[in-house]
Amino acid sequence: MSFHIKNNVHWVGKIDWELRKFHGDEYSTHKGSSYNSYLIEEEKVALIDTVWTPFANEYVENLKQHIDLEKIDYVIACHAENDHSGALPELMRHIPDVPIYCTKNGIKSLQGLYHQDWNFQVVKTGDKLSLGSKDLIFVEAPMLHWPDSMFVYLTGDEILFSNDGFGQHYASEHMFNDLVDQNELMAECIKYYANILTPFSPMVTKKINEVLGFNLPLDMICTSHGIIWRDNPAQIVEHYLKWADSYQENQVTLLYDTMWDSTRIMAEQIAAGIREADSTVTVKLYNLAKTDKNDVITEVFKSKAILVGSPTVNNGILVAVAGLIEEIKGLKFKNKKAAAFGSYGWSGEAAKIISERLVDSGFEVVDEGLRLTWAPDEESKKRCKEYGHAFVRKL
Repeated sequence: MSFHIKNNVHWVGKIDWELRKFHGDEYSTHKGSSYNSYLIEEEKVALIDTVWTPFANEYVENLKQHIDLEKIDYVIACHAENDHSGALPELMRHIPDVPIYCTKNGIKSLQGLYHQDWNFQVVKTGDKLSLGSKDLIFVEAPMLHWPDSMFVYLTGDEILFSNDGFGQHYASEHMFNDLVDQNELMAECIKYYANILTPFSPMVTKKINEVLGFNLPLDMICTSHGIIWRDNPAQIVEHYLKWADSYQENQVTLLYDTMWDSTRIMAEQIAAGIREADSTVTVKLYNLAKTDKNDVITEVFKSKAILVGSPTVNNGILVAVAGLIEEIKGLKFKNKKAAAFGSYGWSGEAAKIISERLVDSGFEVVDEGLRLTWAPDEESKKRCKEYGHAFVRKL
């Protein structure tokens, strides 16, 4: 299967309609994904990236239907992670001497993954590779999102091959951004950014400004996952600049787990108090034991503040809450406020533990949180509402 992109550029990747978990089981892909590989057939022929390992044989066989593999002059490896490079061993078995162009860190990663001494050629930002009348220009993009990552720009056709940048896990037969449901597309884009690129936001801003400084015309952005940006491709660049700048919306999100509903009742009453105090704020509640964690992280990314609740169990907090906080810590969210709450029967350490972990995760914890004993009665519910009033005034 191949798909015409522009002039002598074809998509030769794989659409994975069945994918529901990615990065092991770390990332949920409710709408599938794609592994985008691109073939450029000018006077010289270049292949940009491959596909994930499970589809290696299928990929190479499909590629043979499009082109004699012996005609491929260059292989470009923008990123060594398995979903991009997984078909390289099978491909290189057919064309073992074809040079692979990648960053210095790319060699280290590819050798570490596949233990092969292929014909590696190191490239740096500004290096060019002639395809005849057009050139490929390389731009290193370390930590977007691996140390080896890079972009490639095709002159003449004005296409930026952005690898993991500007992508999304989204399977579609249409392939172009103007042909798909825009709400679905942007929901998957912000989820992708929130869960994968948030820790690298300073580098996102720096790299985008560097690329913009080259003043290169831009007609398309060809990503490594999901759709291709051909209609106003600058729009996703503008979104990335906004998302990288300590992004927040007028939203407060309550995250909790509960054993016998006491902490759930607290969450609902606090939320009611927030809404009473400020009807303009969006309030969302998620039981962490019953909600996809990547979807929750996306909501945290959008929020200006969060409240996290758990009952006290064995002098600690429930596993779903602890796990989510650990995820949040690694994502290094900026400019967000937080507080803790929870019910208890005897010792009641949960709110204190949550508050400490939120501070360690970079949140501004606005107070000591709210602790209630046993099941909330009417007076306790009133306290929860009043706490919601007070919390929203601190934002």
